[in-house]
Amino acid sequence: MAEIGKGVTAGKLAINVQKRLTRAQEKVLQKLGKADETRDVAFEEMVSRFNQQMAEGTKLQKDLKAYQAAVKTMHDASRRLQDCLADMYEPDWFGKEEMDSLAEDTDTLWLEYQQNITDKSLLCIDTYLARFPDIKARIAKRDRKMVDFDSARHHFGSLQKGKKKDEAKIAKAEEELGRAQRIFEELNVELQDELPVLWDSRVGVYVNTFQNLAGHQEKFHREMGKLTQNLNDIMTKLEEQKQLNEEANHSESASSAPKSAVTNGSDGELPPGFLYKVKAIHDYAATDGDELELKIGDVVLVVAFDNPDEQDDGWLMGLLESNWLQKKDVSTKGVFPENFTQKV
Repeated sequence: MAEIGKGVTAGKLAINVQKRLTRAQEKVLQKLGKADETRDVAFEEMVSRFNQQMAEGTKLQKDLKAYQAAVKTMHDASRRLQDCLADMYEPDWFGKEEMDSLAEDTDTLWLEYQQNITDKSLLCIDTYLARFPDIKARIAKRDRKMVDFDSARHHFGSLQKGKKKDEAKIAKAEEELGRAQRIFEELNVELQDELPVLWDSRVGVYVNTFQNLAGHQEKFHREMGKLTQNLNDIMTKLEEQKQLNEEANHSESASSAPKSAVTNGSDGELPPGFLYKVKAIHDYAATDGDELELKIGDVVLVVAFDNPDEQDDGWLMGLLESNWLQKKDVSTKGVFPENFTQKV
């Protein structure tokens, strides 16, 4: 059985070698002008467009992968920067928890963007290009079968024109010609149907690829813009916290009198019942007519309650220093939450 197997393989190999030799001879004769060549200008134009289409699609795939790699590089750089900021951010600084959450949200957004590029845009172009190798192989096979057809046609013609006609050889040559023509025409018809459809499909592929990419880009930059604004707000609050701490430290070092000293206002510069000064470290919107509205940085002159029994825990009575200096009017005083301020 092994010898028979070898014989079959050797036979097929011999047939393939003979086919290659016959095709090579036919091509040489055609190039020398000694044998006519089957030409199909319309099909050649289709093949030219196919090659152009495949080259453009391959370049787009390459550039999309390069874009995805650049996005990954930016993601890695962003993550390292966020990690650096998290390591430096001290626990008592403003917005420590918000900073940690912001870093996590930023990392998630980058990961989603990369995955969307892969799943939507790259997958679309990969699926599109997967069709090309099979068609390219069938075009090459069609070209080989066309040479076989020309060779069979010329062989049949030469036998018919010979002085000594061998009817058996002519019949065999005619049969081989019919078979070669049939194989060639089947391939030719299939490709003539498929190539125009493939050519027209490129528009839809490009539209889907770039619409998906544009949509994900727009979403990514919109969401990243929100996170960037949040980061900017946290940094602004941190700067305000720093300035308030510096002013408080400066006031403590410059003052020689106890902060809790009570003044009766006899110097004419402070309101009656003045106790001490505080500075607002948060905004406070008054919700009642007897409350004092605060903005970050406002200096408040704390005064004693007219009736101590009216004082609630955690609330102080006072008036804005700016109003007092301008009007010297104690009627503008009001209550406010103590934890929204800091002594100065």
